[in-house]
Amino acid sequence: MKISSRFEKHVVAAAAVAAGVVGAANAAVVTWDCNLAIPANFDGLYINVEAQTTGTSGGAVAGWDINPYGASSLNFFAGTGTTFVRTQGSGGPSALAAGTVISASSTFANSTAAVISSAGVGSNGWSINADNYFGFRFVNAAGSTVYGFGVMRVGAVVGDRTLLSVSYENSGAAITVPAPGALALLGVAGLAGTRRRR
Repeated sequence: MKISSRFEKHVVAAAAVAAGVVGAANAAVVTWDCNLAIPANFDGLYINVEAQTTGTSGGAVAGWDINPYGASSLNFFAGTGTTFVRTQGSGGPSALAAGTVISASSTFANSTAAVISSAGVGSNGWSINADNYFGFRFVNAAGSTVYGFGVMRVGAVVGDRTLLSVSYENSGAAITVPAPGALALLGVAGLAGTRRRR
């Protein structure tokens, strides 16, 4: 067996495991690699997850879903029909571990409480110098409730934060927080598959 063939088999096998983490047969998972810097001010950024649009005011973004904001802390505000997953503590969304399932049976809340402060003190599991996963549900354009998660990178100071991506299951099915790197691994497997077809 050639080394390249063996490598491709390992990559495809690992991708199959990653796909199981993301959710079995989740062909309807939509991922937006948005890479959005969140301004360190009171307005922050208003985000319509489905339309993939943003703005610095709610009036500028029709149907916005989530609004991370805050000058000396990181807070979350939710649009109509949106709530965040809370697995611990109180206030804003919890930082979620890999393997957390987000579904109708999750505990949801909407609060403007800070998830991490300027002192680097987080509530609900949030950390500085880390990629923090958070879960949410929102109402899509068709009027259905769907479940998703986002990845917020927080740097050495709370004002340094970037929403790397958001993913949601557009059929309304549950979605699972993946292991770090699992989504990228699926992309590598896709390249391997493309190479074989040529």
